[in-house]
Amino acid sequence: MNKLLIEIGTEEIPAGYIIPALNTFKKNIIAAFDKYRINHGRAQVFGTPRRLALMVEDLAEQQNPKTATITGPPEKIGYDENKNPTIAAEKFAAKAGIDVDQIWVEETKKGRYLTAVIEEKCESTISILENILEKQILSIPFPKRMRWGSLSISFARPIISLVGLYADKTINFKVGNIKSGSKIFGHQFMNPGEHEVDCADNYTKVVESAGVIPDIDKRKKVLTKAVERCAKEYNSQILKDDDLMNIVTNLVEYPFPIVGRFDEKFLEVPDEVLITAMREHQKCFALTDEKGNLKPLFIAVNNTNVRDMALVAHGHEKVLRARLSDAKFFYEQDCKSSLDEFRDRLKNVTFQEKLGSVYKKTLRIGKLCQYLVEESSFDDKEILGLDVARASQICKADLVSQVVIEFTKLQGVIGRAYALNAGEKHDIAYAVEQHYRPVYSGGKLPETPTATVLAIADKLDTICGCFSVGLIPTGGADPYALRRQGIGIIQIMLEENLTFSLNSMIDQGLKSFIDDKNILKKISLKIREFFQNRMVNILIDKQFSKEAVNSALFASFDNLPDVVLRVKALDSLRKEPDFEPLATTFKRVENIIKKAGTVEDISVNESLFEDACEKKLFEAVNEVSQSINAFSKDGNYDKALSTIATLRPKVDTFFDDVMVMAEDKKLKQNRIALLSLISELFKNIANFSML
Repeated sequence: MNKLLIEIGTEEIPAGYIIPALNTFKKNIIAAFDKYRINHGRAQVFGTPRRLALMVEDLAEQQNPKTATITGPPEKIGYDENKNPTIAAEKFAAKAGIDVDQIWVEETKKGRYLTAVIEEKCESTISILENILEKQILSIPFPKRMRWGSLSISFARPIISLVGLYADKTINFKVGNIKSGSKIFGHQFMNPGEHEVDCADNYTKVVESAGVIPDIDKRKKVLTKAVERCAKEYNSQILKDDDLMNIVTNLVEYPFPIVGRFDEKFLEVPDEVLITAMREHQKCFALTDEKGNLKPLFIAVNNTNVRDMALVAHGHEKVLRARLSDAKFFYEQDCKSSLDEFRDRLKNVTFQEKLGSVYKKTLRIGKLCQYLVEESSFDDKEILGLDVARASQICKADLVSQVVIEFTKLQGVIGRAYALNAGEKHDIAYAVEQHYRPVYSGGKLPETPTATVLAIADKLDTICGCFSVGLIPTGGADPYALRRQGIGIIQIMLEENLTFSLNSMIDQGLKSFIDDKNILKKISLKIREFFQNRMVNILIDKQFSKEAVNSALFASFDNLPDVVLRVKALDSLRKEPDFEPLATTFKRVENIIKKAGTVEDISVNESLFEDACEKKLFEAVNEVSQSINAFSKDGNYDKALSTIATLRPKVDTFFDDVMVMAEDKKLKQNRIALLSLISELFKNIANFSML
């Protein structure tokens, strides 16, 4: 078996487009091979700003054969009395593409019928690729596409070359006005022009000889070592930034880093501002000393090696100086205003057209914070209340600062810096920064009680506000990132073991938007369902079974950490060998109660017991109920469920010996009341009918 190589040569593609495009291209090509029954081995992608390439190992030369059995006319029609084939049999054989003597008779439910096996024609892999590659290439997704010349096709950037090789054979196809061949373009500056790839196996060797490292992981390693070497020469360390390293890797075809300097006066500006200016605008790495203090140095990465690197460094320094000068000016201008002055300006900043200004949002956040402090189990609630009150006032103040207007990613970070400069308490300042956390699912969480309370209040206010005016996520549309914020609240509450009522918290958040109690109740139910869906996904991602998750959530979804404890206990119980008969028994309890509907009296009258099994079951329920309730209150659901499980033999005996739905109404109600006592024991733990 041989290797396949496909390379798409282009003008420079944005760094962020490359890896998603390659992954999708690889996935779609492999799916096509599976569809067309073509055996293949490992697939590997290569990419630079000027090429997207795919190599597939051990690719079969043609499709695997496919056979199908077809049924023809009945035997009595296909053969005459002398067992000779009739015209019907000959026509059936012709339709199947076989000789008539290759037909056989098979016994079916309807009788004996003529049967034949037909084999589909196997096409060569090359011919299939020549038919599908244009469509596969043009279907590669990009955030933005462009057209060029008079062509009707679109791609991330204009396509300038195509290579298609199966071993040493050229695959002939065309995209737009570009025909495939076996020549790649070398490095744009160091080794331009065309270079022949004689066979797919030699692709990386040819490309590297042309001054390009096509393997993304290899190029990243070369870049990392080169940057670290540069930093070491200046007794410095690179400020760790994996995202920037990935971006720069896909900005160059071969990395050539260089160290530049900037004026020490810029170090008066908060580090985050300088780092962001270097990172976002120039894609430069910041350097620090061994203690982590920022140094007036940076590393820029070039795509070519030049004779006079000092001249190149000077060029980078000149451009960066302008950026840092702007940042320093913005910072100095911001320092002329207090955080409270910034906060007043928020009155003119709209949070959402129907929800008022950001200033009003801070007022609502403050109210929610006080409620959450009172409901929480944090220590020193009085001090915490004062801290969150102040933090809620200034948490959005930096949004109108010139630095954040210029560097939007610094919201919160600059607020923290300005708060510390103004002499605010450490907890208050860091709450301003951390109340945006987590910024993505699984991201860092707030680190202090002040930040935790502020983060929940901010996110809950946004969710309640948006739901109250009908801005509810639908399908893929979630312009206010409500799903992310809902997940954030859940993650914080689980991590901090915050056990206060989610339902009450939602109702409290809605009071700032809705006066009508009926409408509030209706919207509250929608928000609870919204949180429940997020919780389901989070717990399933943690490898809990879907059945245990749904069973626990259906029973109760108000205390989030408690939900996790119940799900763990249920999943543990489900692994026990006698779980299925146990679940079946308690499902039957639930189903009978549900079928009975509302009963007039749910109390149990012992004088109505007719069978010994009723009395024994009643005594057993009373005996274990206190223990079960105590275990549940302590969150020890493993013991609670194992104690409930001890009732199963007596419940089974009860079902065997008495008729629950007796004709006597009093007997029926009494027996249903007895089953209801059992249901009460686990109704807030799990819904067994869902297991």
